[in-house]
Amino acid sequence: MAQWTSAVGPAQLARLLTSQQDRPAGPGTRRPPAYRALADGIRLLVLEGRVPVAARLPAERELALALSVSRTTVAAAYEALRTEGFLESRRGAGSWTAVPAGNPLPARGLEPLPPDALGSMIDLGCASLPAPEPWLTRAVRGALEELPPYAHTHGDYPAGLPALRAMIAERYTARGIPTMPEQIMVTTGAMGAIDAICHLFAGRGERIAVESPSYANILQLMRETGARLVPVAMAEGLAGWDLDRWRQVLREAAPRIAYVVADFHNPTGALADEDQRRRLVEAARSAGTVLVADETMTELWLDDDVEMPRPVCGFDPAGSTVVTVGSASKAFWAGMRIGWVRAAPDVIRSLVAARAYADLGTPVLEQLAVNWLFSTGGWEQAVALRRAQARENRDALVGALRRELPDWEFSVPRGGLTLWVRAGGLSGSRLAEAGERVGVRVPSGPRFGVDGAFEGFVRLPFTVGGAVADEAAARLSAAARIVATGGTVGAAEGPRTFVA
Repeated sequence: MAQWTSAVGPAQLARLLTSQQDRPAGPGTRRPPAYRALADGIRLLVLEGRVPVAARLPAERELALALSVSRTTVAAAYEALRTEGFLESRRGAGSWTAVPAGNPLPARGLEPLPPDALGSMIDLGCASLPAPEPWLTRAVRGALEELPPYAHTHGDYPAGLPALRAMIAERYTARGIPTMPEQIMVTTGAMGAIDAICHLFAGRGERIAVESPSYANILQLMRETGARLVPVAMAEGLAGWDLDRWRQVLREAAPRIAYVVADFHNPTGALADEDQRRRLVEAARSAGTVLVADETMTELWLDDDVEMPRPVCGFDPAGSTVVTVGSASKAFWAGMRIGWVRAAPDVIRSLVAARAYADLGTPVLEQLAVNWLFSTGGWEQAVALRRAQARENRDALVGALRRELPDWEFSVPRGGLTLWVRAGGLSGSRLAEAGERVGVRVPSGPRFGVDGAFEGFVRLPFTVGGAVADEAAARLSAAARIVATGGTVGAAEGPRTFVA
């Protein structure tokens, strides 16, 4: 890492280190020397993503005062971290966090398995559920009835079908956010939307602030555009955003874009409250940062008493700061590759103009299918089915994990499709590897961080329930035993065919 991209103050780092002391130590654990305990604490904060990679640490004297230890202790801890590859320093620039070269960053775990592999492998890599029938079939039939007039045209609609743009705008207006069709562009999924936004606003080498952890596929998309990612750690548990950290990063790193998932964050499931949304929009406006709000999970509340906050764009009445991304893929079906962007009309015009060099437009038949769902009330009924299925799966998975792996830590989200799990001190990368050997596919934590953070985590989606959830937890327990003992797969722990 050539230089630091954010900073951690002495008081903030002291609070983070103090929070670790609440974790129980294992039986027979000896108390390490003070410098070693400090080095281990900082290293764990980096690996868990609570302190970002490339974050400047306090000067030795400042941290010593904050922790009430000697400067010699801090100096020895910093030197140990430099030796292990978790700290880099340069005279005049200070010291900043790093991850050692060769730290495992698995490339597997999020791509969907081919159907013929599902008999012996339980796939917890892809956070997607089967289509909520009969609504997919009905929507396609309705689209076919509406297709003939469009078949007599060239079929290219770079901004999207006018009827669908108007319908999406109407739905925002119904949510209390007055919106014109000119503020909507239909895209090929949310990924297509964010790719277009990144190319418009963030050229190669530009900084993009991202939540830490964040959605792995979006992080990889941004890397491939040549952006420099600046991670901002989430608050503990399901508390949403840490606004002090966000203000600091926006002020000091001056990112061109900030990407956030306010509604049932992927992977943690956190739901940002209205005060957090308001304050983040204000901070982004002050910094001149474009705030990209991903709403793909916004309709997936799973508990009936959840009160959804106003959309992030509701705190940007001038429309100059927030660009919103929505999609049918999570709430309805991943095979329905329809997304959209809501932004100021001039931004939409720029996105549409740039599309001539990308994909020209989104498939007409799929747009007609989504429009049919929106206009007939089928969408609400289909999403209700999706929520019921995800809720049942969530409860089954949580119960199975608590039985099979009681030392794994997680907070149960009230919506979304994913569970973010601290794996009892085990390596998430090694769990992913061992899991495939025993027949369960799971993505490791580093996929959702920047530069190797979150090694101690795995993400588990709500895609299986009932007996399959029980079997998935049993296989994860077998993988955990393999990792914990450094052993191999035994006959009783090998993958076996399982029929739901």
